Amino acid sequence: MYPRKQYLDKLIRLKNNGRVKVITGLRRSGKSVLLFQLYRDYLLSIGVLQEQIIGLALDVIANAKYRNPMELDKHIREQITDGSKRYYIFIDEIQLVSEIQNPYVDDPEAKITFIDVILGLMQLPNADVYVTGSNSKMLSSDILTQFRDRGDEIRVFPLSFAEFYEAYEGDKRGAWQDYYTYGGMPVTLTYETHEEKSRYLKDLFERTYIKDVLDRNKINNDASILEALLDTIASGIGALSNPTKLANTFDSERHIKITSQTIDKYLGYFMNAFLVYKAKRYDVKGKKYIQSPVKYYFSDPGLRNARLGFRQIEETHLMENVLYNDLIRRDLDVDVGVVEFNTKDDAGKKIRKQLEVDFVVNRGNDRFYIQSALTVADPQKREQEIASLLRIPDSFKKIVVVRDYRKPWKDEHGIEYIGIEQFLLDEGLLK
Repeated sequence: MYPRKQYLDKLIRLKNNGRVKVITGLRRSGKSVLLFQLYRDYLLSIGVLQEQIIGLALDVIANAKYRNPMELDKHIREQITDGSKRYYIFIDEIQLVSEIQNPYVDDPEAKITFIDVILGLMQLPNADVYVTGSNSKMLSSDILTQFRDRGDEIRVFPLSFAEFYEAYEGDKRGAWQDYYTYGGMPVTLTYETHEEKSRYLKDLFERTYIKDVLDRNKINNDASILEALLDTIASGIGALSNPTKLANTFDSERHIKITSQTIDKYLGYFMNAFLVYKAKRYDVKGKKYIQSPVKYYFSDPGLRNARLGFRQIEETHLMENVLYNDLIRRDLDVDVGVVEFNTKDDAGKKIRKQLEVDFVVNRGNDRFYIQSALTVADPQKREQEIASLLRIPDSFKKIVVVRDYRKPWKDEHGIEYIGIEQFLLDEGLLK
């Protein structure tokens, strides 16, 4: 069991705020453990009595009765017996609650759902409500829209590199190599061999995530196309793309005709299931977003590698993916940067060129520009990596994160160079 301090601290800050706490994220990333073990233990440690914590896991067959919203509401209210005490209500897999006909009215459109249960419990002055749900049928957008301004989302990610390293038996470099290969799904650390980790991640993908996406979106005939799209995204993490380009790839390489609209819809399914993230492009000089193309990253590098049978372990792309995940995990706003400038071609003709900044990171009024590079040991390679940073006309901090193990240093342009392990382990570097 991992401490998950970032998320536990967030739950503690939100305790007793009068709003429902909705814990979301990739399945098997630790949402239930966070709520039913870590947060429960915290409450007990500050003097909350066991009988004040009402926990219900709806995926347990013994609790099937409470998938009826009326029974669920009755069961919880019966345990709130003392008006002078505060009760903490934990409901796991809330999406398993069925939608039923309202038995008190004749209107066939009148339904009772878990939303009604939660909103009713929130009216009790001595109840603090927490729910989790799997992505197959419940997403943060679904729930928070229903609750309007009465819900707080706690997004749980797979283990960060810092969390992974804390539990890892070995040095930082070994931890980094294992992390970008097998990722941060908590259970992977319990296995020792490549075969065990590979089997677990592949099974998780096939039996949980793909099944969830297919079931939630009622996909039958196009299942093979959806899986092929996942493979294509996995092969091209960090590459600029868009639905039209992907549709053309299907046509030219797989001889499959599929519209860009369908591709866009399927990409939305992956993002809603927290499998894939989309990073928009931002014109640094023009101070505007570029609608297309964009970049796609996997929420966990191990899942991405398992999807491809561990055949494309390119550290440069995986390092960029890990950096993106870690930055958004820190609640930072992250875009892919573009710097445009005028130059001349070999014939002396003026042309407009673009250089890429891997990440433009915003925290309030502060900003950071970050490049990901395996190495800058060669002067020519270093010039190539920092070319875009040198053309940014502001004084915000500029950082190159490198795979090379080295002490942080700053060059004559004020650009900082930091090793990947240190960057991932020290969040204070972006302050």
